[in-house]
Amino acid sequence: MAKTKAAGATKLGRDSQPKYLGVKLFEGQTAKPGSVIIRQRGTKFIAGKNVRRGRDDTLYSVVQGVVYFKTKKKKLFDSSQRIVKIVNVDSLTG
Repeated sequence: MAKTKAAGATKLGRDSQPKYLGVKLFEGQTAKPGSVIIRQRGTKFIAGKNVRRGRDDTLYSVVQGVVYFKTKKKKLFDSSQRIVKIVNVDSLTG
């Protein structure tokens, strides 16, 4: 009788790949149209001026400009409040 199990019966090696989430462009940096500003799960950051939200909640720039962040109190539907972080891109052209 074999002392060990057959090859290929290991229970290890099923770790998922890293997703590389987080802020990609910080405040004061220049964003091109379509460049990713933040990769996130859920809406930790909210899209503001000249920023759109992708299907996987990624925030990306619509115009070329400078990235800046703003915090604001947002009233929720159950009349409670939450502090939200808003990502904006200030357009370089007029």
